[in-house]
Amino acid sequence: MIITDIRVRKVISQNRMKAIASITIDDVFVIHDIKIIESDKGLFIAMPSRKTPNGEFKDIAHPINTETREMIQAMVIEKYNDTEEAQEYQPQQQQQVQETQQTEETEV
Repeated sequence: MIITDIRVRKVISQNRMKAIASITIDDVFVIHDIKIIESDKGLFIAMPSRKTPNGEFKDIAHPINTETREMIQAMVIEKYNDTEEAQEYQPQQQQQVQETQQTEETEV
């Protein structure tokens, strides 16, 4: 099994959920709504789930062994961290573009 694509959408909220991810496996199967959650011990993922009539949540899709869960979690969190770093640089890049435009306008 190879995870061929990971997409992360940041969630702006006051709770522990930081983002929602989708993974594509072997370019043929997609799992949506994987939640990236922050805890006291760091980030972890929660697989897509539904609420049962008695109020508990059951995973809809999930790995059947620890090694696969750890692999998916590591890859999704790495992609989330990469996305966070890219978003930190984006304001700096926008400021540089604005400064360049201002310089060009004053030269004209």
